[in-house]
Amino acid sequence: MTAHAIDISALHKTYQKSGKSPEKIALHSIDLQIPKGSIFGLLGPNGAGKSTLINIMAGLVMKTSGHVKIWDIDIDQDSRNARAAIGVVPQEINFDPFFSPLKLLDIQAGLYGVPKDERRSMDLLDLVGLKDKANAYTRSLSGGMKRRLMVAKALVHAPPILVLDEPTAGVDVELRQMMWEKVRWLNRERGVTVLLTTHYLEEAEQLCDRIAIINHGRIVANEDTGTLLSQLDNKEIIFTLDRDIVHLPVLNEGVSVTSSAPRTLKVQYTPRDMQAGQIITAIQQAGYGIEDIATQQSKLEDVFLKITRSAA
Repeated sequence: MTAHAIDISALHKTYQKSGKSPEKIALHSIDLQIPKGSIFGLLGPNGAGKSTLINIMAGLVMKTSGHVKIWDIDIDQDSRNARAAIGVVPQEINFDPFFSPLKLLDIQAGLYGVPKDERRSMDLLDLVGLKDKANAYTRSLSGGMKRRLMVAKALVHAPPILVLDEPTAGVDVELRQMMWEKVRWLNRERGVTVLLTTHYLEEAEQLCDRIAIINHGRIVANEDTGTLLSQLDNKEIIFTLDRDIVHLPVLNEGVSVTSSAPRTLKVQYTPRDMQAGQIITAIQQAGYGIEDIATQQSKLEDVFLKITRSAA
């Protein structure tokens, strides 16, 4: 057994010509290893190759070349058990509107060959907060409830890997926070490895141990979340001064100094241009006292834009 829940090497996918449409390369020799027990983020703009990659892992799309192992199982050598090791929560909500959540989970468990006495349908509904809706029609559920039911459906066969493809798209902030907590619990208490794709960069920043960014079918970054955030050189400090600002302090070239309120000074800089201590000294030499200092941390959104633009 390796330390990787998912091990992908030299994965290539080409969609052949269809009519007048040209050949399209969706994935360019992807190498990607996802550690067991991690919450791993896969980010990228629309059309970057995220869905193609997930669908290959789930056995829904045939790869052109390369190797994919799911929980140490090669998808070419044992596709059935490879698929059984992964549960996928797709972007699209697709239920029979006349089935109840309980019936839906029982049918899904049956499709995976889970014996009746080993099915945990009510436990799963309880996990996602839908136990009281077990016998309701799925058509009567709200959009957020249907999202949660999709998670339960992906877990009926107790897969060690859970893939969440845009799991909180279109849901409100409160439900998003609840979904985050469920994901953390599954990872922490059940040891489930989670692969998350999302357009909410805050979601990846809050949840993921490690993040890979895919753009135009290529992995352009793959780092621990903290390391990825540290790639931004720009820093920002907001000073609250003891008096109204009459004139801005003179700082080094390349350092941005602005005033957004009578006593608020915003300084944007890079450490190679100037150190924080030098900035504080310059403000004091300009005749101001400092009452408060706040720093603005690098955001994943900034890193994402920086990397995808440079890779375009």
